[in-house]
Amino acid sequence: MKTHLLIFILLFFAKSQSNQEMAIQENSIFPFFVGTYTQGKSQGIYKYLLLKDGTIKRLGLVAKSDNPSFLAMNKEKTILLAANETSHENTGTVESFFIDTNRLEFISRSPSGGAHPCFVCVNKNGYVLAANYSGGNVGLLRLNKKGELSGLLDLQQHSGKGTTERQEAPHAHSAWFYKDSDKVISVDLGTNELWFSHLDTMEQKLVPDDPYTLQMKAGAGPRHLAFHPNGKWIYILNELNCTLTLVQKSDEGTYTIGSSVSSLPRDYTEANTAADIHISSDGRFVYASNRGHNSIAIYKVDPANGSLYPIGFQKTKGDGPRNFSISPDGRYLLVANQHTNNIVTFKCDKTTGLLTYIDQIEAPTPTCILFANGNDKNTNKK
Repeated sequence: MKTHLLIFILLFFAKSQSNQEMAIQENSIFPFFVGTYTQGKSQGIYKYLLLKDGTIKRLGLVAKSDNPSFLAMNKEKTILLAANETSHENTGTVESFFIDTNRLEFISRSPSGGAHPCFVCVNKNGYVLAANYSGGNVGLLRLNKKGELSGLLDLQQHSGKGTTERQEAPHAHSAWFYKDSDKVISVDLGTNELWFSHLDTMEQKLVPDDPYTLQMKAGAGPRHLAFHPNGKWIYILNELNCTLTLVQKSDEGTYTIGSSVSSLPRDYTEANTAADIHISSDGRFVYASNRGHNSIAIYKVDPANGSLYPIGFQKTKGDGPRNFSISPDGRYLLVANQHTNNIVTFKCDKTTGLLTYIDQIEAPTPTCILFANGNDKNTNKK
């Protein structure tokens, strides 16, 4: 009798805990920050809420900042970083803020190492990468435990050019810590290459790997990337020729170029530039944004070889989808339409990968969406 009673009690509490977890998921509210360009109505960084039904609520301005076009967050999610896409004396800046409940508290500001930084990320040890578009280089900084940024520790200067008008000089567009390690991949639209290096933590420098670069198809214009959860496949988004290219990483650490697929429908012939790329947390679907066609391209991942197969295009209900982000629970995809000043929510079908429109809200010149909590695998994207 006592044994039966004990089993009943254990089952009761297990079911109760399961119901509580489901209730938490169903009632999840995810705060997120929005980076902007400030030449118009925007004053800096704004905060919004994604509600459980996919609708969005605006909380308002949380920090005044000059062109905070891209945002990142430390591992503890206590410090927010902003890349100030400006050029004062041939350099932009990176700012750090303490994340308070209703505001961002300014902590520090440091030079990024080059003009117009358009991307920033930070690894688990506090090292910061800033990709400087006009400077054609990547700056290395570090956050201390107080959230203060160091001065510039090192600068990886790119050289060379591509074959198009926008590739007459280096244009570093993003820089990534590979799976939060000391391995670094820098993406340069101007030189048309990926640049490989590693962080020497003793010297606090970026040291070139061998080989140092990987050339993309002529005129591709690589911009951003997404890492597959298996650690072997990397998807490169090419802004200029509007393609996604699979790069495969071997067990020995070498990289080879695989198949490519267009980000556009076959019958689309007007101007377009690809902007952002993300992958679902289960690695089954890849999404990419198009500016011109104003859509999110949706792909299914072949689990055998990583190839991408287009399965649909979702219009973004706005112009210039520069950036988008997947919610921490994977249920929603939010798009920042830069030119129409709106953020749009779509529900993600986790079985098919397709998107369904839910809601939209006004936002001043939005360029980056960064969720403030959860386990978003693609938090550091532009």
